[in-house]
Amino acid sequence: MSSTELTLSPSAAQRIHAIGKAEGKALMLRVAVEGGGCSGFQYQFDLVETAQADDLKIERDGAAAVVDEMSLALLKGSEIDFVDELAGAEFKVRNPNAKSSCGCGVSFSI
Repeated sequence: MSSTELTLSPSAAQRIHAIGKAEGKALMLRVAVEGGGCSGFQYQFDLVETAQADDLKIERDGAAAVVDEMSLALLKGSEIDFVDELAGAEFKVRNPNAKSSCGCGVSFSI
């Protein structure tokens, strides 16, 4: 997979490292797209220790995120980011393929 398909921001990499350090083990962020949500698709985030055989791994500064092949088709060109704002701290996907998204930013349509 080329780096132009999906990237991990520096803040997301730092947050993945911080969570792994707090847990005392190396963790990866699993990002998936599932049907549902108020706009048709929704992002799913999980922390995992190992990747699945068909996962694609995105790395930055020693941190990693994994994405299954089916989700990658909807995430091409996206950046996985971590934001810490007044409303809360969370991982976000900045997806240029999304034509619209809901107010919470978790679901989107293509």
